[in-house]
Amino acid sequence: MARRSFLRYAGASAAAVAVMGTAASCSKNDPIFITPGGGTDIGSGDPGILNFAYALEQLEAAFYLQVVATPYSGISSIETAYLTDIRDHEVLHRDFFKAALGAKAIGTLTTDFSSINFSDRTSVLNAAKLLEDTGVQAYDGAGYLIKDAGYLTIAGKIVSVEARHAALISNLITPGSFVGSDQVDGDGLNKSATIAEVLAGANGFLKTKVSAVNYNYKP
Repeated sequence: MARRSFLRYAGASAAAVAVMGTAASCSKNDPIFITPGGGTDIGSGDPGILNFAYALEQLEAAFYLQVVATPYSGISSIETAYLTDIRDHEVLHRDFFKAALGAKAIGTLTTDFSSINFSDRTSVLNAAKLLEDTGVQAYDGAGYLIKDAGYLTIAGKIVSVEARHAALISNLITPGSFVGSDQVDGDGLNKSATIAEVLAGANGFLKTKVSAVNYNYKP
């Protein structure tokens, strides 16, 4: 959807979800843990799943902010426009989850992009593909754990945008590859990943490690 439309949607929906999140915060079963090593645990229940998504959106937003701030060598005007739009979406997603979770939100994560050469197109686009593909698989893999219909609807709207990002990045790398077999199975369904699988990869780009003790995962 257009950025202005999404912003209006995000602002209105965030207020509604924040109310639900505040009510959920009264539960003793949904704690947010600060791990001994200085990491962060996502918690449990619906707030835990939303924090899982929030962590990924923080990572993606930070990545694209860097990409646009320090364009790779030879970047074209159309690529600049595409990546700027994706940056804007990811920042909106990040801020949306933060507002929706309210007091239940995990803290700001510190990223580690030392493995990415931001001056090199191949390095940047390959990293973008990894983040986008992982993000879509994460939503698909954790969606069934969401119990609140309102949360599930919002997650569905966001993952559909993330899938558009993934297809675009794939096509920038290899034209015509936006429905590659590495992401879509023989039944035409997007592949999914567990919380453990996603965090194992995401933590490679994070100094602030994220765990999910209620979902059998520790960094």
